[in-house]
Amino acid sequence: MSWLFSALGFITALLTVGIVIYLFTSRRYQSSNTVANFYDEWTEDGILEFYWGEHIHLGHYGSPPQQKDFLVAKSDFVHEMVRWGGLDKLPPCTTVLDVGCGIGGSSRILARDYGFAVTGITISAQQVKRAIELTPEGVSAQFQVDDAMALSFPDGSFDVVWSIEAGPHMPDKAVFAKELMRVLKPGGVLVVADWNQRDDREIPLNFWEKPVMRQLLDQWSHPAFASIEGFSELLVGTKLVKGEAITADWTQETLPSWFDSIWQGIIRPSGLVRFGASGFIKSLREVPTLLLMRLAFGTGLCRFGMFRAVRVSSD
Repeated sequence: MSWLFSALGFITALLTVGIVIYLFTSRRYQSSNTVANFYDEWTEDGILEFYWGEHIHLGHYGSPPQQKDFLVAKSDFVHEMVRWGGLDKLPPCTTVLDVGCGIGGSSRILARDYGFAVTGITISAQQVKRAIELTPEGVSAQFQVDDAMALSFPDGSFDVVWSIEAGPHMPDKAVFAKELMRVLKPGGVLVVADWNQRDDREIPLNFWEKPVMRQLLDQWSHPAFASIEGFSELLVGTKLVKGEAITADWTQETLPSWFDSIWQGIIRPSGLVRFGASGFIKSLREVPTLLLMRLAFGTGLCRFGMFRAVRVSSD
């Protein structure tokens, strides 16, 4: 029994260290370099890829949610987003810009399964490097470093602009919306999936929601979350949207992802051997934020927003 107490003592000590690090450090947004460094670090050490696979975004568990493999739910999310956006009706060789592509998981599915010609962009040089390494020859997906707040592409470059969970890193949501629409061809389609907060113009954040939101922003280098209503208005405000932006709330479909992401660390203990005690502590440090995310999305403080917009045929 002594070994059991020793193991429990070791785990308790690591947990204590992780909580202390979490409470006394943060990764507040300061500039695009803050975000780039954040993702460079996670990509270089391989921890996030080990547990989350090639998709650094939430999974889709159906409506109502069904029990599903964590990694399968992530790839399912891409296909569900394609169908929701009507992209499955587009022909092969459709040009797609994947904004905030991570290590290219979605880009590869769009290229491989739908025959699209995909360009993935991210602020992280290490993510670009890893995305290129993971992309087989013959898959029409290329990757480059670029800033979503000032895209390097000319107006009207792509048939589709696609983005998953990149918006919270953008300091000016109006500029982000304008850039997404700007690089679309006339008649092109924008499809975005994002973390959003409740519209606080309607229901202001209360006494406990304010510190929770502050932690969610500070821990993962987010300057702010937009609301679904607010970002939809910003898209229309670009004057580049035909009619109205279509929105949906996928909070329930994605909600199991938060607990599942924590569960991966429990059911895959080989990560402790692979990344050592320092890697374990680094992963452990994220658990409070994941739990706060689950709290926020489960109580309505945050929502998972879907956005679809078509660019007007002429400016």
